[in-house]
Amino acid sequence: MVRSPAAQFALAQQLRSAEGTPLGEVFSFVSGLYFRGKLAYARRFAQPPDPAEPVVGGGVLVITPNAGLRSADTLITLASLEAFAAVSIDLANAAYRRPLEQGAHALRDAVGPECDVVLLGSIASGKYVEVLQPIFGDRLVFPPAFVGRGDMSRGGLMLRCVMAGMELDYAPVAGATRHGQRPAKLAPIRGILGGTPFKGAKKR
Repeated sequence: MVRSPAAQFALAQQLRSAEGTPLGEVFSFVSGLYFRGKLAYARRFAQPPDPAEPVVGGGVLVITPNAGLRSADTLITLASLEAFAAVSIDLANAAYRRPLEQGAHALRDAVGPECDVVLLGSIASGKYVEVLQPIFGDRLVFPPAFVGRGDMSRGGLMLRCVMAGMELDYAPVAGATRHGQRPAKLAPIRGILGGTPFKGAKKR
């Protein structure tokens, strides 16, 4: 829908413009609740060691299919989105893996030895972990509360954390249990599927 020339809503128009629109907003539209939860949570709880540092930025970085790690505020155009769609997120695909490795090395150097990197993406498969964990070691952490949850459940959990102002606990990815039984369903919250704006800054 967002790529359609006939789409007239604001995000689609901005995406077709020469200036573009923020990466985080586009991914939130495309992925719905799951990415919206990740973005809201990351902005709320990020704590970059140096907010002015160009690599770290606001502390919220997005894994892209062909451009490694990019700030959620990076402006992208329709051509950028189409380039993303043309690349398979596969460990054997150098077009995906090499930019991500380069971006991870740059991030590791930028944040220094005292800063953890929180992975809010999937830890059940190796598509992110197998690239990032060797670079960050024990500093790559994730919320154990994600284990056993599907995408929508994780997105809903993170939105609830933002609403409650409650950050999840983290554990190193290395040696962690990455698969488990599905936890109980989250209790419904009126309006959580809507477009409630969340303000905040940061990612731990």
